[in-house]
Amino acid sequence: MSKIYSIRQMRMEGRPIAHIAKTLEISRDTVYKYLEEEDLSPRPPVKRERGSVLDQYRPTIASWLEDDAKGWRKQRHTAKRIWQRLTDELGAEVSESTVRHYVGKLKKELGIGGERFLDLVWAPGEAQADFGEADFYVAGVRRRLSYFVLTFPFSNVGLAQVFPGENAECVCQALKDIFEYLGGVPARIVFDNAAGVGRKIGDAVRTAGLFSAFAAHYGFAFSFCNPNSGHEKGSVENKVGYIRRNLFVPVPSFDGGRRFNKTLLARCMALAEKPHWAKGEEERALFMEDRVALLGLPPAPFDVVRYERRRTDKLGRVRLESRHLYSTSPEFALTEVICAIRAREVVVADAGGTVIATHTRAYGDAPSDTSNPASQLALLARKPGAWRNSRVRAAVADELREYMDGLGRDALAERLRLMRNVAAQSGWEAMVEAAATALESTGRIDEAGMHMAVLSRTSTPIRYDEPVDLSVYDALARKGV
Repeated sequence: MSKIYSIRQMRMEGRPIAHIAKTLEISRDTVYKYLEEEDLSPRPPVKRERGSVLDQYRPTIASWLEDDAKGWRKQRHTAKRIWQRLTDELGAEVSESTVRHYVGKLKKELGIGGERFLDLVWAPGEAQADFGEADFYVAGVRRRLSYFVLTFPFSNVGLAQVFPGENAECVCQALKDIFEYLGGVPARIVFDNAAGVGRKIGDAVRTAGLFSAFAAHYGFAFSFCNPNSGHEKGSVENKVGYIRRNLFVPVPSFDGGRRFNKTLLARCMALAEKPHWAKGEEERALFMEDRVALLGLPPAPFDVVRYERRRTDKLGRVRLESRHLYSTSPEFALTEVICAIRAREVVVADAGGTVIATHTRAYGDAPSDTSNPASQLALLARKPGAWRNSRVRAAVADELREYMDGLGRDALAERLRLMRNVAAQSGWEAMVEAAATALESTGRIDEAGMHMAVLSRTSTPIRYDEPVDLSVYDALARKGV
């Protein structure tokens, strides 16, 4: 993919086909092939490619190369030295030429061996990118989310998009939405070193595979700031705080992020109706020069998706990112499935590519399970009319179900919001137990009763060295003392 990016970037710069082919040591037919390719979106891995005998040593080789990137350039592994270490230290039976080819390919995948230099003179059409954090009410629940900001230093115009994470899927989706809103693509984008799409390690740049394909598809150049070098992207760092103060106070509320993000772009542009801090001219007027310098959109939009093969557990669930479980169906238990991972959703398909289930993508360190009834509580609190057919109703005890069935719409919505908040803080099982305890003790479910039940469940009882006789206090109480 790095070679495809080079082909398109060199053609953007006006290089002849023959020059590109010679420089990259490929045929002219190959150059024409990738210049004419309209869609570089990732393809579902329905068929497995043949692996290499060196795949089992990939982590070891990669660690050697990455350690080299942090040190002196004259004291690094050559392909021959890697071959010698593999055969002498690890007993690998492989030829030197195979190692040389594999190392060359791995270096390109890891982004090792090249460097992009930053200049601090910002021309129209160049951009900076970074993330910020802010609180939002999502389906009634207060959550801290990330928001991606793309700013144009020439005009000081910045555009933001809110996402639940800071990974390559979120970055690429945010950029795609901004590109389509503007009708063009920045010529160059400078990213923070921790922006989710790549990282600068020493003199080398390591990028995520999805982002490499995305950059090649849209044809923009990119680079990364040096660690601890905020001055290299001062425009976007200032804009991150400016957008938080002006657009996210008071705390915004929304059910779905897509609709909110569409309106957010127009609100960001409205902030540009003020004079530039240094040039005096209105930022929105200066932005016209940025827009003129944008590259055109490609014929086909990029599908921002990453594919992974996974094996389901005995309940037909697939685990992603080590802590998030997504359900399929019992008949798919202990089978291999393909997961299409996007910024906001996960689509699970069978080995042939037929879709089995679609889920909202989970984020955060807390384990999650889409088959858990608690996953419905946030939406159910907003739409209490769905209570009768919800998984929540089916999962609770008969007494609690009958109590909830007897409530009016407003009272039901209030109890569902309470259950949602307690489950988010203490978990599904603790919430159900607390609701049952409160109902048994007081005949109703309210905030005070639920919280007391949760505290009694989680607190440790006080233990005394000697038994304590409290009957004397009972006697005094009866006497009115």
